[in-house]
Amino acid sequence: MKHSEVEIDGIDKKIINNLIDNARYSYRQLAGKVGVSVATVMNRVKRLEKAGVIAKYTIGVKYSFIGYDMQIIMDVRVSKGKLSEVEEKIAKHPNVFAVYDNTGPFDATIIAKFKDRRSADAFIKQVQKYDFVERTETKLLLKTVTEHMIKLPINPNNNGN
Repeated sequence: MKHSEVEIDGIDKKIINNLIDNARYSYRQLAGKVGVSVATVMNRVKRLEKAGVIAKYTIGVKYSFIGYDMQIIMDVRVSKGKLSEVEEKIAKHPNVFAVYDNTGPFDATIIAKFKDRRSADAFIKQVQKYDFVERTETKLLLKTVTEHMIKLPINPNNNGN
């Protein structure tokens, strides 16, 4: 599904960047941080939601604090014409954090988080048995140096555009 690009200005960018920092900000708090009226923030947030720019509101979780110390990146090569089918099946696994199409020698990249080596091993072996999976290559991530949402650049010389 192709998305058309949505025009956003500096005020929209400031609203988005503040929501990245804290999705629980009220319209009033956002208005104060951005320097516009509450009505302006409300109208712009609703427009950004309707356009699909703001897709959801969520939290950040430190998975290692709750025992998910193992994170893997798995590259998967899939038989021609079966990529979507395999990706959809993998995406349903409760430990899968993300699934990406990509270029190169593999067709998809999966990021998954686990509490222990045994459950990671079981997942890897399960995926290798899926119909149409030709090959996998898995990397164990040792340390997360940084992981965050990227903020939108704001040009201070042009009203933030």
